[in-house]
Parts: sequence; C-alpha cells; structure tokens
Amino acid sequence: MNKNVFAYQRQEILKDVDGKQFDVIIIGGGITGAGIALDATTRGMKTVLFEMQDFAAGTSSRSTKLVHGGLRYLKQLEVKLVAEVGKERAIVYENGPHVTTPEWMLLPIYKGGTFGKWSTSIGLKIYDYLADVKKSERRTMLNAKQTIDKEPLLKQDGLLGGGYYVEYRTDDARLTIEVMKKAVECGAKAINYAKVDEFIYEQGKAVGVKVVDQLTGESYQVFAKKIINATGPWVDTLREKDHSLKGKHLILSKGIHLVFDQNRFPLKQAIYFDTPDGRMVFAIPRDGKTYVGTTDTFYDGDIAHPKMTVEDRDYLIKAINYMFPTVHITVEDIESSWAGLRPLIHEEGKSPSEISRKDEIWTSDSGIITIAGGKLTGYRKMAETIVDLVAKLLKEEENEAFSPCRTKNLPISGGNFGGSTNFESFVTKKVEQGEKLGFSRKQSERLVRLYGTNVDRVFELAVDLKKVRDEFQLPIDVLAQLQYGLEEEMVVKPEDFFIRRTGSLFFEIHSVHQWKESVIQYMAKNLEWTEEEQNRYRKELETYLHDAVTPVDEKQ
Repeated sequence: MNKNVFAYQRQEILKDVDGKQFDVIIIGGGITGAGIALDATTRGMKTVLFEMQDFAAGTSSRSTKLVHGGLRYLKQLEVKLVAEVGKERAIVYENGPHVTTPEWMLLPIYKGGTFGKWSTSIGLKIYDYLADVKKSERRTMLNAKQTIDKEPLLKQDGLLGGGYYVEYRTDDARLTIEVMKKAVECGAKAINYAKVDEFIYEQGKAVGVKVVDQLTGESYQVFAKKIINATGPWVDTLREKDHSLKGKHLILSKGIHLVFDQNRFPLKQAIYFDTPDGRMVFAIPRDGKTYVGTTDTFYDGDIAHPKMTVEDRDYLIKAINYMFPTVHITVEDIESSWAGLRPLIHEEGKSPSEISRKDEIWTSDSGIITIAGGKLTGYRKMAETIVDLVAKLLKEEENEAFSPCRTKNLPISGGNFGGSTNFESFVTKKVEQGEKLGFSRKQSERLVRLYGTNVDRVFELAVDLKKVRDEFQLPIDVLAQLQYGLEEEMVVKPEDFFIRRTGSLFFEIHSVHQWKESVIQYMAKNLEWTEEEQNRYRKELETYLHDAVTPVDEKQ
C-alpha cells in the first residue's frame, strides 16, 4: 500500500509552493474555486488553490444536487440568468456524464396553486427556448390522470394536470472533486485543509498570502500576481481581512434536505411542488432513497457547521405530508439530512427566496478579486468570466498573454467518453469487467457510474487489495474506493471519504455505521496517525453522524 500522490503529498505540495510566485492564487475549494483553477491553468496561468476545510465541504456538497436551469427565476423575470444557466447545464452534462444525469421532473398544477396550467405551459416553453433544450427533452403538458399515472403518491384533490420537463441530477461534491482533479491534471496545485490566514501587502497591494496547514499548524507564504477570493459563505470574512468590506455584502440563507428510504417513501418520479406558503420544494428518488428539500431561511450562525433545526425539519415533513398525503411521514422515518448555506448578495427588503442568484465580481483597492453569488450550474461560465478579467489585467499590467477559455468542450476527470451518447455503452462494458473481477453487478455499476473513466484504476486497486481485505474487514469495493480516495482525491479525514467522496453519510448512512471503524483503522495505518489523531477524527465523524439525524431546538 503506497502512500501516494494526492493525499499523502499535501505537505510536500505546501513546501513546494512556499515562497514561490504564481500568476493566480485561488482561495476556496468549492465548485467555483475548482472551476476557476481549471480555467486558469488550461489557459497557461501558473495556478494554486487553497481550501481551509476539505474540497466541497461547504455549499458545494450541501445543495439540492441538481444542475438545473432555474425555472423559478422566470417568475422573477431573470430571463438572462435562465438563458445562461440553462445552456450551461448541457455543457456540464457533456463534460462529465458520470456525475450528471438527465432527470425528468414533474411539476403538478393545482387549483389555486402558484402555477396555473396556461402560465406553466407558456413558462416551460419559454424555458425550453431560453435554455436551448434539445428536442427529446422539451416539455410536455399532462392532464390530471397522466400526472397521477406518473406519480400515484401525489395529492389528487384540486389537481389540474402537470408540466413534465428535464432537469439534471448531479452529485455536487463529486462534480467538484472531478473538476479539481482535472485542474491538477492540467498543472494546477490544490491543497485542502490549508487556511489563508492573512494577506501579504506591498505598497498597499495584496501580493501574497500566509497559509496555515490545519493539520500541522505550519505556516507558508505564497505569492501571486492576482488573488481571487472564491470562498462562498466566507467571502466577507476574507474581505474583512483585506479591510475592504464596504458597499455590497453577503447575506446567508440556509437550506436543509431530508433523506428517507424508498420502502418508507416510495417516490418513483422526481417532483417540483409548491407548498401552502408559496415556496417551491423538490422531492427526488435516488439510489433506493427519496430526498426532499429545501428550506430557505436567513442564517447568522456557525458558517462551517450549519445544522438542521426542529423548525426546518418540521417544515419539510409538513410539506411532504401536504403533497403526498398517503405516506404519513414522521420524524422517525428520517434516515439522514444535510444543511447548507447559500451565499447571496444582499438586497434590502427581500426574503431569501426573492434574492437574485446572479453572481457578481468586484475588486478591492488592494487588488483582491472577489466573486460571490451564482449557482452550481453556472460554475464554468463564472470561472470563464473571472479568468477573462485576470487575463485582461495581466495583459495590461505585465504584458503577458494567455489563451482564451478552453473549458467549454473539456471533459472533467473521469469524463472521457467522447460525449454523453457513449456513456451507457461504456457502463455496460465496464460493469461486465467488474463482474469478472468478482464484484456484484450492483457494486460494479455503482463504481462505474461514480468514477467514470477513472474506474479502471479503482478496479486495479481492488485486485491489489484482496490480500489485505480480511485484515481490515472491509468489502472490496469500499476498500478500493478508500485507497483511490487516499491516492487520487486527497482524502485526509474519514468524513472526507464518507461525505464528499462517496455520499454515503447522506444516502447510505447505515453503511457508515457498519464500516466506520474499519475505515478509521485503515486510514490510521496508512496515514500513520497517532492515537490522539485517531480519536479526534473518530469523534468528528460521530458528530457528523449525530447531526444528520438530530435537529437543534432553537426554542429551548
């Protein structure tokens, strides 16, 4: 078992970048930062990215897990936003069909509801046009019977019909990881658990950063011609460090999601429905589970660890039982949950749901470039816009020329299928290969769909690791994924593996309870943890498991 690249050489990477100058430093390892790193490095910029937690640990692993076109923004007349993100979702899909999947969505229409039959039909038609939706995925309108046939659990009282259209389901954390890996493959440096503690200035201009390794406490100084603040909910914290927090500022909105087993909530069709108070909620079947979200409330608590409250939980349970009255969901049925924050640009007098999701870029007097707002779907376009700005500035100030954006038709890591039309045939072929190696069909298909064209390396590891499987009492597929995560995806802590690399804590929480100790023992041996480190990481994972099912009662 080799202590290999991406995970084990964190400290080597930090030593390597110490004292060096880059074209661009990116602060923030969510989807926005990952997209910027990929765009910048593929244009020829010397690029380094620092993330103070794990990659995708914030908003980018805690969304509704949809690369969607923003249908509801039509209601806010944000036509340009709908057109842009609608077209971008097709690009995201083509560049990584293993992490993004077309999902037919049903929008039920009720008498007295938010959406009328005529307005929904026109709205979806405009949506198809603006988003340049391909013919096979354009909307159809259904009558009441057709709507119930699609999803028998729906409330039938007052049902007029439904709109049927395509969204794209994704694994947000895996999307972020695959974009980050591609950036590293193309030459970028990326380090997790590396916190930018302060900025370094010369003559009033930010020329570098002091970085503190969150695992060792060691400090490093790294320099760059341009520094980008892409820290999502922490954007204003970095602006405070830069003494540039003035004018526009962020306001955070929290959203939670609940996960149920399909045996208890046997939803067969993804639904986008309006609640009695006029909000919109998704209910989505996924891998034997149904997840429902999201809430939308202003938030001013701990940014790193937002938690589900009793009020959040009860709101969604009430919404579920309103729209699916025969399921009788209770709090005991919740298997897992997650809470995430949306970093929105403050607009006076507007509720969280009304605030625009448009991204904005601004530059401080010291030269630090900040990007805030925006949506998961638009990450690539956001990156293109900000790297265009960096390229323009470097041309003006340094007389350096860089190539135009190259990411529009660039497959992300694991996405080299030659286009989405080849994905299913690839899956069929590789599933058969996995079965020959001893995986069950279910295990094999899950691995192929999770890792795409990187699955060959996972299969290789599975063969190599068979001799140590009994020592750690782990299924071979879990063991191969864990070793792959250590080697190629900078897994540092057990929660990195169980949350961001596999999604198990959200969608297979029983397996986390089953395999957590074996995973900790394997990581402890490979990463040479002390007993104190082992206990600390075990306690951190237990906290995540507790928070997934136990809400905070803010009224107590």
